[in-house]
Amino acid sequence: MSTNREAIRLFSELVQLTKLDEGSAQSFRVRAYEKALSALGELDRDVVDMTAGELAKLPGIGSSSANKIREIVDTGTLEKLEKLRVTYPAALVELTRIPGLGPKTILLLRDQLGVEDLDGLKAAIAGEEIRALPGMGARSEEKLARSIERLGMHGKDRRTPIAEALPIAEEIVAGLAGIDGVKHIEYCGSLRRFRETIGDIDVLVASTKPGKVSAAFVELPIVTEVVAQGETKSVVLVSGGLQVDLRVVPPASFGAAVLYFTGSKQHNIDLRQRAIARGWTLNEYGLTDVETEDVISSRTEKAIYAALDLPHIAPELREGIGEVAAAEAGELPRLVEESHIRGDLHVHSDWSGDGRATLEAMLDGAAARGLTYVAITDHAEGLAINGLSRDEMLRQRDVIDGMRFRYPDMTILHGAELNITPDGEVDWAADFLEGFDWGVASVHSHFDLDADTQTRRLIAAMENPGVNAIGHLSGRMIGRRPGIEFDVEAVLDAAERTGCAIEVNGHLARLDAAADVLRRARGRDISFVLDTDAHAVSDFRNVTWAVHQSRRGWVDKASVANTWPLEKFLRWVERKRKS
Repeated sequence: MSTNREAIRLFSELVQLTKLDEGSAQSFRVRAYEKALSALGELDRDVVDMTAGELAKLPGIGSSSANKIREIVDTGTLEKLEKLRVTYPAALVELTRIPGLGPKTILLLRDQLGVEDLDGLKAAIAGEEIRALPGMGARSEEKLARSIERLGMHGKDRRTPIAEALPIAEEIVAGLAGIDGVKHIEYCGSLRRFRETIGDIDVLVASTKPGKVSAAFVELPIVTEVVAQGETKSVVLVSGGLQVDLRVVPPASFGAAVLYFTGSKQHNIDLRQRAIARGWTLNEYGLTDVETEDVISSRTEKAIYAALDLPHIAPELREGIGEVAAAEAGELPRLVEESHIRGDLHVHSDWSGDGRATLEAMLDGAAARGLTYVAITDHAEGLAINGLSRDEMLRQRDVIDGMRFRYPDMTILHGAELNITPDGEVDWAADFLEGFDWGVASVHSHFDLDADTQTRRLIAAMENPGVNAIGHLSGRMIGRRPGIEFDVEAVLDAAERTGCAIEVNGHLARLDAAADVLRRARGRDISFVLDTDAHAVSDFRNVTWAVHQSRRGWVDKASVANTWPLEKFLRWVERKRKS
């Protein structure tokens, strides 16, 4: 539903800019817009067909938000948001990505030091101006400088987190898919390879009517500026300044074009070298015999790989890091498909303070996915704001016991998301942990400890019999919070020794463990779990992203525990809990 997507996108931006305008992430308006945004994400109806009165009756959407949604439907924009964009330009909003810079601090920097963008912030740090502000100091400057460096916010080549870029790409693809003459459409580049940050978005369309596609592209509601428009190539900017390039090719060339524009550069070079060795050329138009100029293959990627005597190489693997040689040798991993996933082992409900759907709704959602098993893992009491006490966990266990009969085809595990303390302990002692069917333990605080301490912290948690998996291994939030630093090899050694699984968290803002860590686990006897970390029913879609991340990390299906049949999975769980 493209109108719903547009409303979600605009409300997401409204939340972000209202935080700045109010100087607080907890103001009444911010929380009201956040609730409306969450409700829009769960909505299974098209807002086009709903009146403001009907919208206001939905949980989480008040009359003010309902009127704003109708304004989006009726006008394609939001007047309040347009005004906020003028007051808070994209360069200033970018500063919200930096840990330690909340809305009040950003406004203070602007009002007191004239900081309007990242370059201004860097200059203020270099000039030691920030330490003079209320509540700041030399240590604050050091932390800000380190965060900027670790987030990669240096140089001119700024990249957009995938959690921001992917919804934009999906909206553009949806907006163009129904245009007359469109035969195929795909976003390409680093986004299709599922890189965690994106330089710009490439959209490729196969069409017999390129002029119509280009005209529709520049008129999409998401477009803020048209940089260039042509029949086969157009360039626009969308909100936030992200560039989107459109290329339109004939249907007969689509396979070659999508292969070329997906990249990476080194992967394309490796393929071209194979083509040259056979007396052929390979480019965005096709695989062609040099002497006869006959097109050998161009319509599909699979056919081009086959002509080059290679199996199809998944887009997530195409980074030029040995995948072509591995494909030739028959040594590519057997990658996970979404249909392989039998269980979800990191699921929250509104029993947790941050859960947005009832326990029943989440179990219904899990059953609708056809899962064989699911673990409810609401936060433990160490997470003060959102966690459940011992008594609350026991009450939830009783509730789950009373609900099992409703789901005869799905085994429900009562688990908890435990909090790993700086010394590697978790919320409860062994005797209480024994009562759970499953435990996932995660770092939620103390992100700035040194690497040795963080390494010992993770290993100690892995050694706990009540911990079956380490959730979102580094604790990173892509583009917003660097993950903890730790000795990867030591942690992988511990995972192999203890039998504790490493989670591949499918939340787009996390995608944790990182792909490079997953690749370093190749050849080891380490188990993984691909989880959604769902806090609402709509979050079950995160399984798609967990699968993409596992593929990017060369994870073999055989090592993914939640692809296993129930009996094998439960035996594996029990071995760890009795260790």
